[in-house]
Amino acid sequence: MKATRAFYDRGEFPDGAIVEMTIWKVPEPVSGSAHAFKYSLFYGFPDKRLVGYDNERGKGDHRHIQDREERYAFSSVEQLVSDFLSDVRHVRGES
Repeated sequence: MKATRAFYDRGEFPDGAIVEMTIWKVPEPVSGSAHAFKYSLFYGFPDKRLVGYDNERGKGDHRHIQDREERYAFSSVEQLVSDFLSDVRHVRGES
């Protein structure tokens, strides 16, 4: 079984910021994660990430909030997207 894209969305804000979310369903968990998803969620500008969630091999689930990196407790795809968008709103000063 190959990886299949489960979700993709991309948008731009009037100030030029980009939000892009890609989630793949994978046949086996990525090294460092215990679930069947590989994901990359990005918010920022072309030359600067402000919020990022990903689970690169070996690092497992984690998030980047501006210059800080910390572990992320993945529970579901829905919660992942909700947490990411909440952090985006916070960084944008909307919450």
